[in-house]
Amino acid sequence: MDQTIRKGLIVSCQALKNEPLYGGDTIAKMAVAAQEGGAVAIRANTVRDIKAIARRLKGGLPIIGLIKRDYPDSSVYITPTLKEVKALISAPCAVIAMDATQRTRPGGVGLKELVEYVRNHSDKPIMADIATDDEALAAEALGFDYVSTTLRSYTEETQGIAIPDVAFCERLARTVRSSVVVAEGGIHTYEELSAVLKSGIDRVVIGGAITRPQNITRSYVQVFSQI
Repeated sequence: MDQTIRKGLIVSCQALKNEPLYGGDTIAKMAVAAQEGGAVAIRANTVRDIKAIARRLKGGLPIIGLIKRDYPDSSVYITPTLKEVKALISAPCAVIAMDATQRTRPGGVGLKELVEYVRNHSDKPIMADIATDDEALAAEALGFDYVSTTLRSYTEETQGIAIPDVAFCERLARTVRSSVVVAEGGIHTYEELSAVLKSGIDRVVIGGAITRPQNITRSYVQVFSQI
């Protein structure tokens, strides 16, 4: 199994164009703060942010790179096409993450084609962002180095499922043998993190609970209305 990503906490440092932290060097600084706090890796979106984080970290932590891009003919948006794959191969990220759900990709390109392209043009490990048991096993069969629960509750098939889905994590920890399983999604409390770790998964991505202050603030504000 690939050991590029060590056991521990992976911090997702991302901001979309409609979010207050987008632009400037904020995300790179956030990655440095995560490193100082003990993160073992950073998950980052866009070549711009990946480069900025790499400059700041100077090789101190591996970066899991992805590119979020919307296409009109598909709901897949995490590294959806060969264009994004090529950009990430050239970017200073250690791992390439991509949507590995069973949804139709933009232009009808097959997931196997993207995997084969990475294998033929790069030595970077690849991470499958999945939502179901079948997708996890299919990604393992395709040779993904990592299988992450990133899209659980975010696809039409899994919409409405409460996350973190600890039972799902437990199943993947038992059934996925040749890929490293990563847990991501919906972890906001120490208790939720503890439950995920007890499922048998020892690499966990946390994003919004650490790096989206507008969401953190909102969660505290809601308490006022409950008193």
